[in-house]
Amino acid sequence: MAKRRKGRPINGVLLLDKPYEMSSNHALQAVKRIYFAQKAGHTGALDPLATGMLPICLGEGTKFSQFLLDTDKRYQVTAKLGIRTTTSDADGDVVSEKAVSVSNEQLTQALDSFRGTTQQIPSMYSALKYQGKPLYKYAREGIEVPRESRDITVYSLELLRFEHDEVELKIHVSKGTYIRTIVDDLGELLGCGAHVADLRRLAVGNYPIDKMVTLPQLEALLEQANSEEISPSELLDPLLLPMQSAVDGMPAVYVDEMSAHFLRHGNPVQAYQAPADGNVQVYIGEDEHDDAAEFIGVGIIDDSGQVAPKRIVVVNP
Repeated sequence: MAKRRKGRPINGVLLLDKPYEMSSNHALQAVKRIYFAQKAGHTGALDPLATGMLPICLGEGTKFSQFLLDTDKRYQVTAKLGIRTTTSDADGDVVSEKAVSVSNEQLTQALDSFRGTTQQIPSMYSALKYQGKPLYKYAREGIEVPRESRDITVYSLELLRFEHDEVELKIHVSKGTYIRTIVDDLGELLGCGAHVADLRRLAVGNYPIDKMVTLPQLEALLEQANSEEISPSELLDPLLLPMQSAVDGMPAVYVDEMSAHFLRHGNPVQAYQAPADGNVQVYIGEDEHDDAAEFIGVGIIDDSGQVAPKRIVVVNP
C-alpha cells in the first residue's frame, strides 16, 4: 500500500518577502507549514543577510522551479567601501581594511565596466557544486577549489547613492550572477576593497513586487482563520499565483484531451501552433483565446517537430 503523504496537494507559487537573517530553507519550511502543503521548493536561495523576493513553489508547482532559476533578477544593494571580507558580505571575516579615497568620476568609470556581458568567477561561498559538494562547504573548511568563469549580463546598473564609504545600486542581471562578487570586484577595481552591507532582491523574472507577502502576514491570516473557525485555505490560497506563472513568456501550444493523455504517459504528440524548437507551455484547449484552456505542463519540441513531455502536471496528485 502506498504511503499516504502528509499535507494537502495545494499547487501554485507564493512570492515570499524573505526576512533578514533567515535562511531560504527555513523560510521555505515556514511557508510549507502554514499552507500544510505536501510539497514545497524555492527557486534559488537568498543569503540569510538578504531580503526580498523568494518565489516558493507548492505541490506540482515544484516541477517548474528550475525555469525560475534560469530567469533574470533585480536587486538593490548597498556596498561598504574600504573593507574586504572572506564572504564578500558583512558575515565574513575581514581580509583587509583600506582608506577610501574614491571620486564620483572614478566610481562612474568603474561601474561602467560591469554593464553588458562580462565574465564572472563565482564566489567560493556560492551554492554551486564541485565534485558534488557545494562550494561554500569547501570554503568553510578553508579549501579553495577551481571555478570556471562564465558569461553574465548586467542589463542595467543604476547608482542611487554615493556617500562617504557607501555605494547604493539598483541592478538588473542575468541568471547565475552573484551580486556579492560584483561588489567585491568593484572594491578591487577602486583599490579600496568592498563588501555587501545590505542586499534586497526586488524581482524575479516578471513577477510583480506588489504580490509579495511576509511571514507575519501569513501567520496573521492563519490565526484569523483559526479564530473565525474557517479553513485557512480560504484566506491563504488566494495569495498563490498559478503554476504556469513560473514559465511566463515561454511559447504556448495547445492539444486536445487525447493528446494530453498521451503526454501524461510519456509520449510525444502533435500540437497546434508549435514552434520549431525549444521548451513550450502545454495547454488543453484550442488557442490563446480559449478561456477554459488548462495548463498541463512544459514540453519540448523533438527532432520530428512533435511536443515531447518534459514536466507534466500529475492529475489529483
